[in-house]
Amino acid sequence: MDHRFDVTERFAEGAQFIAGSLRSGSSGRTQDVVDPATGATVYSYELAGTADVDAAVEAARQAFPEWGGATPGERSDTLHRFAAALTEDAADLAHAESLNCGKPIKLSEEFDVPGSIDNAAFFAGAARHLEGKAAGEYSADHTSVIRREPIGVVGSIAPWNYPLQMAAWKVLPAIAAGNTIVLKPAEITPFTSLLFAQAAQRAGLPDGVLNIVSGAGRDAGERLVGHPAVAMTSFTGSTAVGKRVAEIATGTVKRLHLELGGKAPFVVFDDADLEAAVHGAVAGSLINTGQDCTAATRAYVQRPLYDAFVSGVADLMATVRLGDPFDPSTDLGPLISHTQRDRVAGFVDRARGYATVVTGGEAPGGELAKGAYYRPTLIAGAAQDSEIVQSEIFGPVLVVLPFDSDDEGIALANDTPYGLAASAWSRDVYRTGRATREINAGCVWVNDHIPILSEMPHGGAKASGFGKDMSAYSFEEYTQVKHVMYDNTGVARKDWHRTIFGDRP
Repeated sequence: MDHRFDVTERFAEGAQFIAGSLRSGSSGRTQDVVDPATGATVYSYELAGTADVDAAVEAARQAFPEWGGATPGERSDTLHRFAAALTEDAADLAHAESLNCGKPIKLSEEFDVPGSIDNAAFFAGAARHLEGKAAGEYSADHTSVIRREPIGVVGSIAPWNYPLQMAAWKVLPAIAAGNTIVLKPAEITPFTSLLFAQAAQRAGLPDGVLNIVSGAGRDAGERLVGHPAVAMTSFTGSTAVGKRVAEIATGTVKRLHLELGGKAPFVVFDDADLEAAVHGAVAGSLINTGQDCTAATRAYVQRPLYDAFVSGVADLMATVRLGDPFDPSTDLGPLISHTQRDRVAGFVDRARGYATVVTGGEAPGGELAKGAYYRPTLIAGAAQDSEIVQSEIFGPVLVVLPFDSDDEGIALANDTPYGLAASAWSRDVYRTGRATREINAGCVWVNDHIPILSEMPHGGAKASGFGKDMSAYSFEEYTQVKHVMYDNTGVARKDWHRTIFGDRP
C-alpha cells in the first residue's frame, strides 16, 4: 500500500525534540525537506540555532544524574520497552524513511527498520553486561576493582544516508551505558530521528535523556561539538567534515568517535565463484543507491575472470528497476538530492576522458527525470591513481580494474586513504585468510559484501576514522574506565612512605 507519511501533521510543533517535547527552532531560518523521488517539498521547519543546542544540552545535563545512576536492569527494562515501541511504529518508520530519503520501500521495511529494532533489542540485553575486571589483589596490600561509568552528555551528529539506523547506532549504546545524549541528524533528513525519540519517550525513557536538534552543521553542529558541557562527540560523515569536528572537539579535550568515508575494495581472486561475485558486486555497490560508506566501489578482479566479471555485472545492472520508492517492485531509488545526483554525474562525466563507461552513466528521462535518479553505472579501464578510483563518489557507481598476482590485488585494495570495509572472494581458505589479515579495513567480508550484525562492531581505520558502532565493543566509546583501589592492611604508616619522608620503620 502506498502510505505517504503525513509529516506536516506529525511534526506540526516543529522538528526539535528537547526535554521530552517537540518544539520549533530558534535560528530564524527555514529548512525545506524535499522528497528526492519527486523534487517536491514535503515539510518546512525552523532550524535549530545555538540557543536550541544549549537548551538540549542543559536538558541532557539535568537528566544525567538520575539516568546515569539507574541500575543496569532499570536501563535494560526501558530499552526492551523501546524495542517494542519501535516494533509498533515499524510501518511509520519505514514510510517516513522512504519519503525522506527516496529509499525503496522494500529496503526500508526489510533492512533499515528491522535492523534498528534489533539494535534496540541487543542493547537492552547488553546494558546488563557492563563489566570490568573482577576484584583482585594485584598488590599484596590492596584490592583493585575496575568500574565502568557513563561519561556524561554525548553530542552526536548523524548523516543523511541512513537516518534511522544512524540514530540507533548513536543513541542506543550511549544510553545503555547510562549517558544522556543530544543527537543532530542531517537537517535534510530529520523525520525518523524524531519518530525514534518519540518512541523512546513512550517507552518510558526519562525526559532529557534523548534530545534531537535539527539544524545546520555550521551553527548547531559546531555548537554541539564545542559545547563545554558535552563530554563526548560521536560523528558519522565525510572525512573532510570529520577533520573539522576533530579540530573543534580538541578545543575542549572531549572523547571523540569518528566513522568517516570509505572506498571499499571488492577483491575477486581467480578461483572465486564468478556468479556469486557478480551478484555480490551489484548488490554491494547499489545498496541505498550506492550512498553507503561500506558499499563496494572498487572491484579488483584477477585477470582470468576479469572479462566475464565485467560482462556479468553490466548485464545484471541493466536489469535493476528504477522507480517510485513506494512501489514494492522498485530496486533502486533516487539519490538524496539533485545536488548529490549532479555530483555523482560529474565524477562519471570526468571519467569518460580516461576510462570506459560500460553501462549506465546517465540520469533517466520521463517521469523519473523529476527525481534525483541515476542509472547503475559500471566503469572499466581507469588507472589506479585516477579520481574515480581514489575518491568517494557516494552513488551507484562501481569501478572495475584487473590484477595479476595476489600480492598486487591486496596492494591495490590498500591503495587509498580509506580503510572502512572490504571483501575478498575465493574458494581458497588460505587466500581469504591472507586477505583478511593484510587488507587494512575495519571489516573484511569473505564471499559476501555488506551484511552487518548488532553483535559485531562497525568502524574503520586510516582516513575512515576510529572507534566502533554497535556490539559490546561500542561501550569502549561510551564508558569511562575507573580504577578503584582499597587498602587491605589498616596500617597508618606504609613502608613506601619512607620514599617521601623519614626512614624505614
